[in-house]
Amino acid sequence: MFYPEPIERLIENLSRLPGIGKKTATRLSFFILNSKESFINELSKSLLDVKSRIKLCSICFNITDIDPCPICCDERRDRHTVCVVEESSHMMVIESSNPGHYRYHILHGVINPIEGIGPDEVRIKELKERIIREGIREVIIATNPNMEGNTTAHYISEILKSLDIKITRIASGIPIGGDIVYIDPLTIKSSIDNRKNL
Repeated sequence: MFYPEPIERLIENLSRLPGIGKKTATRLSFFILNSKESFINELSKSLLDVKSRIKLCSICFNITDIDPCPICCDERRDRHTVCVVEESSHMMVIESSNPGHYRYHILHGVINPIEGIGPDEVRIKELKERIIREGIREVIIATNPNMEGNTTAHYISEILKSLDIKITRIASGIPIGGDIVYIDPLTIKSSIDNRKNL
């Protein structure tokens, strides 16, 4: 042990955070040690508040401190379209590019048999119930274009096939400003498969 026990414990706890190695945890620990007590109290309170006040919206399963969340309460949004995403962070990215338009449904994961995550571990059943309950006419599936995201998108489309609704999937392909020479073959294939009329 190089440092006093409280500092060692703080370093150990901080290094358990994703992307934080031992060096960064040590630097953060000494930053905290040298900070004003008011900052430490505010930091501690914000950590406790995240655990005690944040919950899932009972409609869309977004993280929120009020239920229903502000997005579900927004009457200006399209009531007949729901955009399905893997995580709240994905919803925030879509929302930043197209604010105030869609309602969302957060799955909190994707189907991944290797990890033991099946359809019952993500909120697909709740999605189907919500579509029926709210009279939704279009579902936009915005899962990642990887194996797990595609598997989840396919499963959702199969589950919802019996309902009289439009099911769409976000396009994937060459990014704006991209150079075809540097794009991988799967992305090229996806771009060609998802081509549209001009």
